[in-house]
Amino acid sequence: MKNYLLLISLGLSLGACSKPAETANAEEAKTAKKFSLSDQTLKELAFDTVRLEPVRSEQSFSGQVVTNGDKTAKVVPLVGGIVEDLKVELGDHVTKGQVLAVVRSGEIADVQNQNSNAGTDLAIARKNLSVADDQFKAGLAAERDVVLAREELRKAQSNLGKTNKQLGIYGVSQDGHYTIKAPISGFITEKNVTENMQYTTASADSFFTIADLDQVWVLANVFEADIANVQVGYQADITTLSYPDKHFKGVVDKVFNVLDPDSKALKVRIRLLNPGYLLKPEMYAQVRILNTEKQKELAVPASSVIFDKDQHFVLVFKNRTDVETRPVRVTKTVGNEVSYVTGSLKAGDVIVTKNQLLLYDELND
Repeated sequence: MKNYLLLISLGLSLGACSKPAETANAEEAKTAKKFSLSDQTLKELAFDTVRLEPVRSEQSFSGQVVTNGDKTAKVVPLVGGIVEDLKVELGDHVTKGQVLAVVRSGEIADVQNQNSNAGTDLAIARKNLSVADDQFKAGLAAERDVVLAREELRKAQSNLGKTNKQLGIYGVSQDGHYTIKAPISGFITEKNVTENMQYTTASADSFFTIADLDQVWVLANVFEADIANVQVGYQADITTLSYPDKHFKGVVDKVFNVLDPDSKALKVRIRLLNPGYLLKPEMYAQVRILNTEKQKELAVPASSVIFDKDQHFVLVFKNRTDVETRPVRVTKTVGNEVSYVTGSLKAGDVIVTKNQLLLYDELND
């Protein structure tokens, strides 16, 4: 009887112990089944797709923004004189043909006098030819006199044409002043003239430098060890101190063949558009030159990779109730843009790229 009561008591105890365990397991299963992303959470997340793409390598160099030499013009005065009216300042935008400065010039006065004399000589030569021709017809002059008069007329016409061309090249206004005009449209990037300045053509440097800044160059300094990694046609990413979060895209269009004797660096030229004229000549720039290799690997946005417990992870999204934490190995990261990974991923998998840390903590608590 005692043994029977003991068995009953033990059975009741085991039953009592197993009940809480079963209840706990049921609650855990119930909790697991309840995982679902709310509409608000889904709005706060961003997604991208795993891609199989060629691996890119990246080289970083220092550089400097310069004007596009193919779209830059230096304005040099053709005659000496005194600058009477200076119409532009450094940094101004000008259009082709716009007057930059007006000069009063003694050289222009001499040419104008020559032009006036040439006009007078031409009128006299025409009159002399007419007289010689009439006299020859009347038998009062030899044919030689007509030939000489005709030659004098030709010389007078040539002299007048020469001075007219000179005045046309100089851009002389009706009041006799020499006007300096913009040969191209662009910005005044250099100015070496002041109002009332007196100069001669021998002593004057270029008065203005005009550059079209719609497109600029960046000259990057490439050291000897990296020369083999840079070629014409490679893509380039440019950032500056002024706009650290803005990336300007360009292309390497020239690799110079001469090293700087002081720095031992090779100049590499990158051509790029300049929207809004944000890039100014002489700005320092950080240059990243990208080279695409033939080898292909799985690529994900660098921002999507989570590092925790000495391991990298990404979150694979299937639906609002099915989000998986997948371990990956990062083989290479290019800048802050892309990471190349291996692991239990395949091209086409959808991954979480924004606010994934919050979701990761919720899944792995």
